[in-house]
Amino acid sequence: MGARHHGAVHPDATVFLPGFMQSAASWEPVTRQLGPRPSMGLYPVGTTLEELVANVSDRAPAGSVIVGYSMGGRVALHAALGEPERYSALVLVGVSAGIENPADRAARRRADEALAAWMESRAIEEVVARWEGQPVFATQPPELVAAQRVARLGHDPLTLAALLRGAGQGASPPVWDRLPELGIPVLALAGELDETYAAAAKRMAALLPQGRARLVGNAGHAAHLEAPAALADLLGEFLDEHFPQGPGAHVHP
Repeated sequence: MGARHHGAVHPDATVFLPGFMQSAASWEPVTRQLGPRPSMGLYPVGTTLEELVANVSDRAPAGSVIVGYSMGGRVALHAALGEPERYSALVLVGVSAGIENPADRAARRRADEALAAWMESRAIEEVVARWEGQPVFATQPPELVAAQRVARLGHDPLTLAALLRGAGQGASPPVWDRLPELGIPVLALAGELDETYAAAAKRMAALLPQGRARLVGNAGHAAHLEAPAALADLLGEFLDEHFPQGPGAHVHP
């Protein structure tokens, strides 16, 4: 790939994408610990995977390292596959390359549609309460769940429903077979308690030419919130390895 992928040039910025029903500020526990590296939070705008990918491409500086969690990580992965020369590296947290079995993907799409239809007729408080009750968040202490609630309550149920229909796991095509195309460095992270995504991280790393999987100890799906210091350490090591020059001169507000 291009020379910037060999670690000689520092990325223009590290761009952080949040997950579904989060805000870009959800990454602050991690970014505070990364030191003076140029970084920015980016909340992609759109309601389909294609729109979200295009919005990241429009707003993220060329040469960026893209870091994404859950839905944000899927968007990051598809953005990098679409424009592999545009980004310096990719970091995925709690991400899979998609649901391969067509029947399983169709079932997930039906489940996403049912949830979206329910969201459309409910107040945001009800939507957030149901979302917070999912088993995937069982590893988060009550105070951590409460700390995220303000940002979640700022969303519009109709927009969330459209986003779930257009960019949920059921609507996202699997890209396992395309991972060998992606020549940039990729770090696949998952909480060690998040068994499904820990397995996905290891499988993705094995298929990627410059892939590496690391597990975040004592963390579930939202490892950047549950163990931000440990995740920041892994991210910092990855950035230092591939971009050892330190903070670059090209800082984008």
